[in-house]
Amino acid sequence: MKDGKFLVLGIESSCDDTSASVVADGRELLSLSISSQIDIHTLYGGVVPEIASRNHIKNINAVIDEAMEKAGLDFDDIDLIGVTCGPGLIGSLVVGVSAAKALAFAADKPLVGVHHLQGHISADFIEYPELEPPFTAVVASGGNTDIVDVRGHNDMLMLGKTRDDAAGEAMDKVARVMGIGYPGGPVIDKLAKSGDPHAVEFGRVRLEKGSYDFSFSGLKTQVINYVNQCRMKGLEIKKEDLAASFQKAVMDVITEKALEAAHEYGRDSIALAGGVASNSLLRSMMKDLCEANSLKLYVPRPVLCTDNAAMIACAAYYKYKEGYRDDLTLDAFPVLDLAKGARGEWTAE
Repeated sequence: MKDGKFLVLGIESSCDDTSASVVADGRELLSLSISSQIDIHTLYGGVVPEIASRNHIKNINAVIDEAMEKAGLDFDDIDLIGVTCGPGLIGSLVVGVSAAKALAFAADKPLVGVHHLQGHISADFIEYPELEPPFTAVVASGGNTDIVDVRGHNDMLMLGKTRDDAAGEAMDKVARVMGIGYPGGPVIDKLAKSGDPHAVEFGRVRLEKGSYDFSFSGLKTQVINYVNQCRMKGLEIKKEDLAASFQKAVMDVITEKALEAAHEYGRDSIALAGGVASNSLLRSMMKDLCEANSLKLYVPRPVLCTDNAAMIACAAYYKYKEGYRDDLTLDAFPVLDLAKGARGEWTAE
């Protein structure tokens, strides 16, 4: 503790970004260090798990040191260490968990494991000091498209999740077919701004009535079939129109289900989280829907939408304050239930 503030060092390594951060009192961002591997994995059109974990090993110590230096602190000042323990790539998770346990042991600090999705939702708490549960959360990223009823900082009910391709994953695959690069989300978003979202009418998959689950695999297949048919017939593909039409089909379903969930559970706020929360169309559509339905919208700045350790530090703070603790037996879990993880029940699904 320093200057009367409770200081948390967060560590995140669930996929390909190595990150460390120091957050004071759960809300005040003192430092954030992120080492990205995008340039490495772009060569392969997606994240290669073994390469990701090797680079985490190379980067983890330097990233932690940088976060501490930016905050102007040493380890004696830190009150708690929080780390992502799942879900994610198992090799990547192990690096972060091992580093956190080593630091906790060496510096004699308490340790708290954090569910990755709980972390993403917690990014909104850093961005908006006034935000408190309950609210509806939409977590959209490369690996997840989820709607969560956030009842408390450590009380979260998963209402719906992706059954196949997540929104970000579908964007990556569509971008690959279109030949426009990786990661797909930012490129598609940029192209779509000068395209016609009604140029190609793709179907919307809403699943069963009342379901908050998502399925984007069929939409991805529609795009692939459209591209293949155009190429076979020698027709020109206007990438801007294709990107806009595909993106609109994804965001229509996400925004509709988010609004339905907020109404059904009586929430007056919707919070976006995850890498896809940086998408300009999602932000714009969600803003319009919330204004039309007298709902408040919370969206973190882009750096807090991507995988980062600040969100993990924030989540760890609120878990610790409610009495959750972990020890040096803390493990890494590639698959992990959100409701159980928020309560510190570390068992694989």
